[in-house]
Amino acid sequence: MGWLDYHLHQFRIHRAHVPEALEIGIPDDYAVVGDPEVHAGWEVPITDLFYTVGDTADYIYDFGDGWRHEILLEAILLREDRRKYPRCIGGAHACPPEDCGGIHGYHRVLEVLANPDDDEHEEMLEWLGGKYDPQAFSAGKVKFDNPAKRWKAAFS
Repeated sequence: MGWLDYHLHQFRIHRAHVPEALEIGIPDDYAVVGDPEVHAGWEVPITDLFYTVGDTADYIYDFGDGWRHEILLEAILLREDRRKYPRCIGGAHACPPEDCGGIHGYHRVLEVLANPDDDEHEEMLEWLGGKYDPQAFSAGKVKFDNPAKRWKAAFS
């Protein structure tokens, strides 16, 4: 997505033939009896739990802003020589900016950027680092980080 993973997030895996969803994220040391077990995202690769065509996952990021994505495992293809995996094979639009305030905040960002006369236009561009193209997307530029390395970099 391009986000930095410094907000709480989780994957809720829904597998065919398994009634309970599995949760991958940041385990809660203060969970109460009855709460679902959360598997540490830096210890359990999603590929170990998300592997049957038709499986879905809900990806929830930044519990305050409430970003929700549904992921569907559509196919498992034969491995190709000299290809790096995993890889993105499609998509659309740029990732919304981190900390923009959820879907409503993102719509405000787009509104401000579309109107150079808006009082917030220059400030918004500066906050975004000078430019932001909401239509930009390139499957070839999508990077998959190792969650263990990412966790270590963020919290060490």
